[in-house]
Amino acid sequence: MTKLIQYLTLLFLALLSASCGSDTKRTTLDLENTDWETLVDSTSGKTVNFMMWQGSPVINEYINNYVVPTVKERYGINLQISGGQGPEIVQLVIGEKQAGIAQGQVDMVWINGETFFQLRKLDGLWGPFVDKLPNSKYINFEDPFISVDFQQPVNYMESPWSISQFALFTDTLHVANPPKNLEELERFVKENPGTFTISNDFTGMTLLKSFMAELGGSPKSLDGKFDQEKYDRLSAKLWDFINRNKKYFWKSGETFPKEQTKMKQLFASGELKIAYGYGEGGIEENVRSGLFPNTVKGYAWDNGTIKNSNYLGILQNAPQKAAAMQVINFLISPEAQLKKASPESMNANMVLDIDRLPEAYQKLYAKTKTRKYGPSMDDLKEHVIQEPAPEYMIKLYEDFRTAVIEK
Repeated sequence: MTKLIQYLTLLFLALLSASCGSDTKRTTLDLENTDWETLVDSTSGKTVNFMMWQGSPVINEYINNYVVPTVKERYGINLQISGGQGPEIVQLVIGEKQAGIAQGQVDMVWINGETFFQLRKLDGLWGPFVDKLPNSKYINFEDPFISVDFQQPVNYMESPWSISQFALFTDTLHVANPPKNLEELERFVKENPGTFTISNDFTGMTLLKSFMAELGGSPKSLDGKFDQEKYDRLSAKLWDFINRNKKYFWKSGETFPKEQTKMKQLFASGELKIAYGYGEGGIEENVRSGLFPNTVKGYAWDNGTIKNSNYLGILQNAPQKAAAMQVINFLISPEAQLKKASPESMNANMVLDIDRLPEAYQKLYAKTKTRKYGPSMDDLKEHVIQEPAPEYMIKLYEDFRTAVIEK
């Protein structure tokens, strides 16, 4: 039995258990009658466990060498980091829920999309809490790319942390006119066999959603609630496109990279001529580090690529909810967001509305160095797709395995 089947089985059992009731006691915080100053005073000396993806050196640097010591110095909070993303977080919640654990291992998590959907189904997230954070006043919750996560209203159950758009990239020294639609991609892989592939991870599935939207006829073709008939029709076209061309993919389509780290290595070595990623391609950090040459440029897909936010949530059975709120409030502060936006740091777009910032921070942001190599969201804004409903991603993961990898 594959790990994915085990995971889906656990998810089904937990959902069934949740639908029949749970003996797990909720730990609530009386926010309505606790002012922020009192809440902050209660967090000193507490330890907050933060589960997050740790696959980026620049993100790890930002968290470990800036955030961790700062929250310790200012608030007396010990921030401990553990590795884990969507499936691991959901499996943790399932296991603790089934065991009736009222005080769990993890307080806050870095999530979005299908993980948000699954945690809500499991009653695994605590909240709403975001509107209680003082720094939330700098966020524009009317922005649909912030207030809606994979077609789901956020409703203050998770705090936006960063916002970015998916992009493709190539080395312009070797590829002057990269493919920007499926017809061009089919021609490209035949003319350049072995230089393109699809990663079997979150990033690769995001690329497939852009392909599905094109097959649907417009950037909005996947908008709205999940439609099984639409998925069946468009995914059949998608698997046909991939299967008839995968013999021209990297390794003749007999294997697919499982993570972005491998994709970056293949691109850096010249094996792949086309790659992709969030953060407008994530090009800047890789050129600056010397992994990619400075001739690498990002570009948009003609029909569009997905733009979304990623979020910070607090688990329902988190032992230190108040301290987690303090950490998240710091992470969305103008100071922390400005630091994160620097190309020398995470190079991540601020999730804050610039016009809402204090004048001093508006001036500091205006002085922030712009990207030298990677595109900005403004460069890609004419080619935007909103994240489809989470079921599309969940089904793509499983069907990519059965319809492509094992075929």
